[in-house]
Amino acid sequence: MVRIKRGNVARKRRKKIFSLAKGFRGSSSKLFRTANQQVMKALRYGYIGRKRKKRDFRRLWITRINAASRMHGTNYSTLISKLKSSQIALNRKMLAQMAVNDLASFDSLVKSL
Repeated sequence: MVRIKRGNVARKRRKKIFSLAKGFRGSSSKLFRTANQQVMKALRYGYIGRKRKKRDFRRLWITRINAASRMHGTNYSTLISKLKSSQIALNRKMLAQMAVNDLASFDSLVKSL
């Protein structure tokens, strides 16, 4: 039986993993088996993190809107319901930006409701 050497294919495969593991500490970037495990874990965490980022930012925006609306004597849920009933289509990101950067316009928006 002929011995098959996987030189090119194996090298390319390992090189791909090591390039993804660049910057990892210790054996996680030096030894192939541990590097492969850490790369798989990192890719999994990256996928989950992209989903979590959307949730985290929405929570941050809601917290900022709630804080700014409480300064004006109302709370988040009543502000959002009044915005919906008066058909003002501002998303939470823009409301949070207004609450942080342009408090005067946020104030006039709350008073107009």
